[in-house]
Amino acid sequence: MVKLAVVGATGLVGRKMIELLEKKDIPADEVVLFSSKRSAGLEVPFKDRTLIVEELTEEKTDGGFDYVLMSAGGSTSQTFSPLFERHGAIVIDNSSAFRMDPEIDLVVPEVNTPQLKRGIIANPNCSTIQSVVPLKLLEDAFGVSRVAYTTYQAVSGSGVKGIEDLARGERGEEPVNYPHAIYNNALPHIDVFDEDGYTKEEKKMMDETRKILGKPELDVTATCVRVPVENGHAVAMNVTLNTSPAVSQLQQVFRDSSAVVLQDDPANNVYPMPLTASGQEEVFVGRIRKDGSLPNSYHVWVTSDNLLKGAALNAVQILEQLLNRNEGLE
Repeated sequence: MVKLAVVGATGLVGRKMIELLEKKDIPADEVVLFSSKRSAGLEVPFKDRTLIVEELTEEKTDGGFDYVLMSAGGSTSQTFSPLFERHGAIVIDNSSAFRMDPEIDLVVPEVNTPQLKRGIIANPNCSTIQSVVPLKLLEDAFGVSRVAYTTYQAVSGSGVKGIEDLARGERGEEPVNYPHAIYNNALPHIDVFDEDGYTKEEKKMMDETRKILGKPELDVTATCVRVPVENGHAVAMNVTLNTSPAVSQLQQVFRDSSAVVLQDDPANNVYPMPLTASGQEEVFVGRIRKDGSLPNSYHVWVTSDNLLKGAALNAVQILEQLLNRNEGLE
């Protein structure tokens, strides 16, 4: 018997999690959906039945759950994830609440596996997830000594509020969620600014990359930009390797891997785009070229669906990792 909970079931990511649980036929004997009081009572179709969304309370964390998919924001996770953990569940948390805790696993299944010092596993930042998948391939093949990120992040990364602000701008209305209009604009501002000029989003990418790759001394920098795209993040990576392979060697590494899809034929206008990545589960890479201004350095362009691989899908893949590991122990 496997009993599973989804917290934040009515949000953008929570709904994607439920869709993926059904699509991938995750072997859960019982699925319980939780949300805030405002959304409690909503009906959600799931497989051959209808699930009723329940309000999450402290008492309900003692419900005999084996696994919990948590996508309800940092403050909710800080309160409820340890309670679920205390009652024996393994929590896969989509917020930033526990990512840099040294006892908490930060997992991208194509890159690393949970060690389970604690019963909480953190899902990384959406842009980090799609970046470390190809980075791990380069690390294994050539060694990585430095990476500089520039992100182009869709408004769905801000949830429904971001999508609504994009629609408001198209109608000529003022934004509510963002400090400036996002329609016909680009904001070099995601999350709050620290005193050193970096935003928390940028620092998340930097710190999480080091932790996931197990390279605490890796040189990483980032600039994160919100763009007027509804769904699908893009990341321009400038990567310095330990050797100087030909571009064709990088392409072959990506071509040989099931972790990414290579789209790199500029002569025929073939390259990854958020538009074509949206709705897809894969991480797409292309525009691979040598950077002549730095030794051993290369440009790699990466796109992925931020609600799927960048959030819900990665969490469900972690759940699959755990279920497969438990099956192997039986």
